[in-house]
Amino acid sequence: MKEKLTVSELTELIKKTLEGGFPSVLVEGELSNYRPSSTGHLYFTLKDPGASIQAIMFKNRIRSLSFEPRDGMLLKIRGSLSVYPQRGTYSIVVEEMERSGEGDILAMLEERKRRLAAEGLFDQDRKRPIPRFPQTVGVISSPTGAALRDILNVLKRRARGIGVVILPAPVQGDEAAPVLARRIKEANAWNIADVLIIGRGGGSLEDLLPFSDETLVRSVAASNIPVISAVGHEIDWALIDFAADLRAPTPSAAAELASADREEAYDFVRSSRDDLREAIENRIERIRLMARPFSEGDLEYRFRSILSPRLIRFDEARQALIAGMEERTVELDRRLELAITGLEAASPLEILQRGYSVVMPLMKDGSPGKALRRAQDIKKGDRLFIRPLEGSITALAEELE
Repeated sequence: MKEKLTVSELTELIKKTLEGGFPSVLVEGELSNYRPSSTGHLYFTLKDPGASIQAIMFKNRIRSLSFEPRDGMLLKIRGSLSVYPQRGTYSIVVEEMERSGEGDILAMLEERKRRLAAEGLFDQDRKRPIPRFPQTVGVISSPTGAALRDILNVLKRRARGIGVVILPAPVQGDEAAPVLARRIKEANAWNIADVLIIGRGGGSLEDLLPFSDETLVRSVAASNIPVISAVGHEIDWALIDFAADLRAPTPSAAAELASADREEAYDFVRSSRDDLREAIENRIERIRLMARPFSEGDLEYRFRSILSPRLIRFDEARQALIAGMEERTVELDRRLELAITGLEAASPLEILQRGYSVVMPLMKDGSPGKALRRAQDIKKGDRLFIRPLEGSITALAEELE
């Protein structure tokens, strides 16, 4: 092209060429630098060992996701190329996203995590308590990083008299993990602190890889000095988080966990002292007032005032019991008399005593049969046995009516 182009014209040509030539692409790569924005859009990088490309997924397409994206995931995305003229950059506008399997980094970390956990390096019973009032705090981090400044500011504000020993170490790159592990061993060899803080500010999964190094994880687990892990922001994680005695979401939070606010502690102790003294004085005064009226005569009066109502209640109960027993006895006597009267009225001897007799047929063997109720039960000439009140009579039936 011989004619002169402005930057805008050239960029417009590139934009038409790229967006027109790649209206829809299907790309597979590893997710990195994942960062949701406050507007709801997702910004991230898609990469492979040889290249990387920026990508954006607008919030109206996010609701179709069936998983939570994380750095290190291997993704398959469908979208179109878009050129941003103001910056002269291009990116993929993602329409669809699905997992194509976990990325190499995440898979490696998960395998290492399972293996170290199986050895017991992450067991809860191995965790040591963090001292509430340490004399010295050791900080293993970059001497020029924002994480160290945050830690120092918090310690200065909360516990001005506390000692701080800075153990400088790189926090990114291949040389970081060996130096970090060596700093932990040196701190233990010289016993330079009561608690150690190891960490850095936030970053991508690749940036935080040194803090998942196996040698460093073993050094943290073997440390005799309690260790607080403070890697990245709250959503970031590294394997030393599981081996450390305590995990802090940020370096500033680690400094707060490592140092109780001494002014607050002093205020609490003073307030507790005053409350305790006041409580003891109030208790003594209350006991003194309660004991004052208990003279010898007053004690006898109080004893009688307590005993008299109970004696009265006892007498009333005794009288009620006696009256109840007497009433019950009269009732039982009346019932006994009624029972005797009933028995006597039903006795055959009582009936005979009034002049009646029992007439029975005399059987062939000479024994009396059943009492006769009707004249038709015998025949003329039958022998009868008559039982008056006293003695017996043998008779002969001469006439039946």
